Amino acid sequence: MTVRHAGTPGFGRAGSGGRRGRLRSVAALAAVALAVTIGLAGCAASGARELSGDLSTHDPALAHDGDTWFVYSTGNQSVADGNIQVRTSADGNSWQYAGEVWDEKPAWLTDAVPGVSNLWAPELIEHDGTWYLYYSASTFGKNASVIGLATNSTLDPDDPDYDWVDQGAVVTSTTRDDFNAIDPGIVEDSDGTPWMAFGSFWSGIRMVELAWPDGLRADDADPLRLADRQSPPNAIEAPYIVEHDGDYFLFVSRDSCCQGVKSTYNVAVGRADQPAGPYIDRAGTPLLQDGGTPVIATDGERIGPGGQSVADGMMALHFYNGDAGGAFELALLPLRWDADGWPDVHW
Repeated sequence: MTVRHAGTPGFGRAGSGGRRGRLRSVAALAAVALAVTIGLAGCAASGARELSGDLSTHDPALAHDGDTWFVYSTGNQSVADGNIQVRTSADGNSWQYAGEVWDEKPAWLTDAVPGVSNLWAPELIEHDGTWYLYYSASTFGKNASVIGLATNSTLDPDDPDYDWVDQGAVVTSTTRDDFNAIDPGIVEDSDGTPWMAFGSFWSGIRMVELAWPDGLRADDADPLRLADRQSPPNAIEAPYIVEHDGDYFLFVSRDSCCQGVKSTYNVAVGRADQPAGPYIDRAGTPLLQDGGTPVIATDGERIGPGGQSVADGMMALHFYNGDAGGAFELALLPLRWDADGWPDVHW
C-alpha cells in the first residue's frame, strides 16, 4: 500500500469571509496580475524558491508525482464554472496553467449549497494508485457548506486516463451546526487510518475519521475538536497536518484572508503525538485555548501568507504581492526542522 499526502486546506471560511469563499476577492485580485513573477532573487538559499510563469493561485494543494509538480487551487467563478484550477511545473520553479478539474460543477452541489459560485481549498492525497481530491463548496461568510470528493488515476491533464470522477459529499454543515465544512486536510495515523481535519471560524478546527478505499467518512460521530481561538470571530482555518518523526504538526491559517494588501493572514502550528491531538504549541498552550507557534507571516511586500500545504519537504502557500497591487501569488518555502523537532520556515 502506498499513500502520498500532497494537499491543503483551502478558500472557504465563513466568519468574515473564509479562506476559500473569497473568489469574489480572488477574481478581482487576479485581474490585477494574471501571471506575475515572484521577485525573490534576494532571498537566502534556505528561503522561498524563485518562481515564474502563471502563479495566480489561492489555497494551493501541492503534489509531486513522477517528474512533474502540480498545484491544484481554488477556482475562479468566471472561468469553467468556478472549478478547481490546475497548474504544472517540470522543475517546481516555472509554472503553467493546465485547465480545470471539470468544465461544470456536479449538479448536486447547487442543491446542497444554494448560491455556490466557485470551489475552494482543494486537498490531494494518493492511496494505492488512486488520487483523492477533496474540495470545498460554500458561500462567503456562511456555514451552509460541503466538502466533496473526486477520484482519478492521475493528476496530469495530458494523460489519456485523466478523468476526475465525482464521489459526492464527505462532510456537510448547515446553519444549525456550530462548525463549517470547508478547508479539508487529510493525514494518516500510524495504522494507516485516514483522518480529515477541516473548519473555518465558527467552532474552529474539527476532525472526522475517514476510511479507505472509498475515502468517505468511517462513521457519523460528532467531529472532534482540534483548535479554537476562544473568542469571536474565531479567525482560524485551513488545517494541514504533517507527520514528522512520530509526531503530528497541525498548521493553521489565522486572522484575515482575501483582502489584498490589507490581509493579515499568517500561519501557526501545534504539535501532538496522534492526529486527533491534543495539539500544544511550543510554549505549552493548547491550540484549543488559542495557542499556536508562529510559522510565517507578512514580510515587506509579501503580505498575508496562508492556505498552506506540504509535499516532498516543500510548503506551498499563497500571499498577496504588495508590488503587484495585492494580487495573490504562489510561494514555495522549504520546510525544515530545528533541533527540537519544530518546523522552521523562512521567506
